[in-house]
Amino acid sequence: MLRIVAGSHRGRRLTAPPGETTRPTAERVRQAVFDMLWHAPWAGRAVVEEARVLDAFSGTGALGLEALSRGATHATFIERDRAALAALHANVAACRADTRSRIIAGDALKPPAAAQPCTLVMLDPPYGQDFVPRALAALTAAGWIAPGALVVAELGREEALEAPGFEEVAMREHGAARVVFLRAG
Repeated sequence: MLRIVAGSHRGRRLTAPPGETTRPTAERVRQAVFDMLWHAPWAGRAVVEEARVLDAFSGTGALGLEALSRGATHATFIERDRAALAALHANVAACRADTRSRIIAGDALKPPAAAQPCTLVMLDPPYGQDFVPRALAALTAAGWIAPGALVVAELGREEALEAPGFEEVAMREHGAARVVFLRAG
């Protein structure tokens, strides 16, 4: 069962599409990510509570919805898989987050131009395909990442990450996953 971990929508169940195409971020990983953002000296509560969030490769939208539940002002979701998009729309509606969300049916590697840059960016692509560096470059070029924004990227544990223009501020390993926290230059 997939659910929101904390905040105003705590315990709300989320829908996930059947099959292996979408791999939602595990609850314990989401909890650890938001605990770090909340308490780390390089982040803090305001980083989440005042955030304009981009949840790219959003799948079910669990990361962006978790941020909204914890006080983020707005979340934009980018997803291209049809089954994941259907689940994402259902999850945004279930959380009554329609007025604070925008869903883009598209590719995070070829994003449309941003209307407004985001201050908290969540990237949870399929592992092992070098998507994070490519997405960082594409999203930066399209104006999605604000200067000084925090980026939370989940990768496979053994994946290398080259991120020119970003400074790594922390890293944690969780099972097969490695979560890297970056600050945009």
